[in-house]
Amino acid sequence: MEKKYLAKIIATDNEGLQMISACCAGAKVKISDMKFLQANKIFLLSIVRTKIESGQKDKKINSICKFDFVDQVKSKNIDQKNKDFTIELIGIDYLKNKNDYEIDLIFNNNAHISLKSETIEVRLEDQNEVIND
Repeated sequence: MEKKYLAKIIATDNEGLQMISACCAGAKVKISDMKFLQANKIFLLSIVRTKIESGQKDKKINSICKFDFVDQVKSKNIDQKNKDFTIELIGIDYLKNKNDYEIDLIFNNNAHISLKSETIEVRLEDQNEVIND
């Protein structure tokens, strides 16, 4: 039986965040698969991404991108009523703003989500392989 290699990347700085951004570039995200758990200060993104880090360009994988210590979430050009609409994650960037970080999730169609956080604590965890598109 072939062991499935499921990645888990944890980022606590810019370098880690850039690595997660690179892994998530081109990932598809359904509007209903974005959740802000305000009480827990967690923002979750369930994505379908290409497994670029292992060079398997044709392999699609379901992953969870989890942002911790999120105080506030703002979105722009995202219709939250359209739950089944899928957008494409282009990249993740951040700005340091006094004592806070502003982590930007940049999507196609000029859509983006801005997470206000006291620290960078992001994990990308693969769940399972996508059998068919």
